[in-house]
Amino acid sequence: MTADSQQGRTRKETFREALLNRRMLICVFTGFTSGLPLYVLFQLIPAWLTVEGVGLAEIGFFALVQFPYTWKFLWSPVMDRITLPFLGHRRGWMLVTQIALLISIGAMGYFKPDLSLWTVAYLSIAVAFFSASQDIVLDAYRRELLPDVELGIGNSIHVQAYRFSGLVPGALGLILADHFDWHIVFVIVALFMLVGIVMTLVIKEAIVEPTPPRTMRDAVIQPFREFIGRAGLRPALLVLAFLFLYKLGDNMATALQTPFFIDVGFTLTQIGVIAKTAGLIAAIVGGLVGGLIMVKMSINRALWLFGVVQIVSILGFALLSEMGKNPWMLGIAVAFEYLGVGLGSAALVAFMARTTNPAFAATQLALFTALASVPRVFANATTGVIVEQIGWTNFFLLCTALAVPGMLLLIKVAPWHE
Repeated sequence: MTADSQQGRTRKETFREALLNRRMLICVFTGFTSGLPLYVLFQLIPAWLTVEGVGLAEIGFFALVQFPYTWKFLWSPVMDRITLPFLGHRRGWMLVTQIALLISIGAMGYFKPDLSLWTVAYLSIAVAFFSASQDIVLDAYRRELLPDVELGIGNSIHVQAYRFSGLVPGALGLILADHFDWHIVFVIVALFMLVGIVMTLVIKEAIVEPTPPRTMRDAVIQPFREFIGRAGLRPALLVLAFLFLYKLGDNMATALQTPFFIDVGFTLTQIGVIAKTAGLIAAIVGGLVGGLIMVKMSINRALWLFGVVQIVSILGFALLSEMGKNPWMLGIAVAFEYLGVGLGSAALVAFMARTTNPAFAATQLALFTALASVPRVFANATTGVIVEQIGWTNFFLLCTALAVPGMLLLIKVAPWHE
């Protein structure tokens, strides 16, 4: 470990010490460069395809490009085992994936979707693959960089910078598209990957003398063997079940948020101004506050407290469903819900980081984050059918009930009295 990281593990830090250090600045840059490609896929490309006249059915199928994010643990052992011949164990892979993202995003706009839709699809899959690969190494690097006491605030800052990066493809990119050709738009957005490239060249390896697995077999087997052997098979399975269930109700409640607001009777302007603004601010505030709280409070207790906020906040949507078109209640419900999202995400990401062994950080974190993302896919696939059967109010009550099993698992995986 670096000297300052090792020192940080031996004592509690003040808020000032936890926030104002070089490690937190690095987390800002890892978050920004990690989030940018994802928002290119889910905000900029669908807008581009729509403008170019691609049908909604084809655009819908583009959601399938997210599969590398849920299967990234399959190739993460390669990145744990192999050290590239430049920059070091983690930074070499960072640079390769970031350059690949700059090139693949920048090349996107040179094709016409109406003439080369499959080419655009292949490039989108390439962006998703390089983005998921970058996430593998950035997650591992943060785990090696941050002392345990800073896992909460560091990962929280990473998540908020991740969200903030969405303004580049989701806002700046769309504004530029009104004034420039699409190939110029994609090149400009791609150039923001230079933020990550410069970071990679400036920082140092978090671990001075990394010890990657000796063989590829060790790289594949040892992370899972170590995770199971650390506490036993049953506790390991309980942790995996917890990662799946902790935010299941929360993810389902927000999956069809905009259609719900429209059904209640709000205009698109009201949704854009009130709901989206309140949600973004509350999520960022919740994440940062949650990270700061975890500087002084244990991650276990944060999971309990923030989980309760998550559950109660879902009921705000049920109340809005009963009250109908009330702009004040819209702002309150969305702000409270996304406060819970920010708090819960901060605690869950910190828990995943703490649960990994730094020696196998890439593969174990890839597995954990992939499993935690499954409920989001599940929610997007099933919630519409459920709402049609039981209505909005009962749907949100169901989401509240589905959030309870994850909380109950805390008794075993993160007891209040550690």
